[in-house]
Amino acid sequence: MQTPKPPTLEQVFAGRRKVMGTIPTAVEKLSRVDPTMVYEHLRSRAYAMPDQVPALAEGTRTLIYMAAALAGPSPACVRAITEKARVQGILREAIMETVVPVRFAIATRIPGDVAPIFAALTQSAA
Repeated sequence: MQTPKPPTLEQVFAGRRKVMGTIPTAVEKLSRVDPTMVYEHLRSRAYAMPDQVPALAEGTRTLIYMAAALAGPSPACVRAITEKARVQGILREAIMETVVPVRFAIATRIPGDVAPIFAALTQSAA
């Protein structure tokens, strides 16, 4: 029994362009340096964003991915997932409903992050 050949990178990129609208520059560059990492990236993507009977709608998963990319932060991921949202026709209002809580979550992280500073300041004032 012969193992089926994996699709070529050109075939992979053509399919991803249909779904994502574009291929991130970093992924294109990676394909020239180490194509096996592109295939691994796609395998991980299939695990993270399953096509078969997902519990969440594809648009919801895209918005969750967008939130994670924003919190990361990864400008390349933010650009890629924003393009995917555009291709999927996700409404501007839904995107903003994702962006605003991420901004708030990041802003509210600061008091916890600076707790050691507050502790040091209150100890030295005593």
